[in-house]
Formats: sequence, C-alpha cells, structure tokens
Amino acid sequence: MRLYVEPMDSTVVEVSTDGRLRYEGQTELSEPTLQERRAVIYAARHEIESLTELIDALDRPGRAAGS
Repeated sequence: MRLYVEPMDSTVVEVSTDGRLRYEGQTELSEPTLQERRAVIYAARHEIESLTELIDALDRPGRAAGS
C-alpha cells in the first residue's frame, strides 16, 4: 500500500490491523496522533473518490475493451 498524505508530506506504506502506521523511510509501525489520523483519513477518502472517477470513466457502457 502507498498513500501520499499531502498535509504531512509523507507516504503511508503499511497499516496494521490495530491502526498503527509505517511511513516511507521508517522501519517500525507507530501510533498516529489525532492530527495524523485525520490527515490520513482525509487523504484516503480523496484517493477513493479519484479512483472511483477513474473506474467510472474507464468502465462506461459502450466503451469497447482495448479502445
């Protein structure tokens, strides 16, 4: 996984099931602060919206495969 978090100018590269994060350049998972959690959630929601738009644009009816 790779998620760029613009407000933090950091990239999340791993998330544990208990919510700890590992950022690019770090070797260990750490507990995010409240501000970090909010920034990561905002970035993830924005990425989901962007990816949904991409899927919708590429998967429109009438669009032939390979065109």
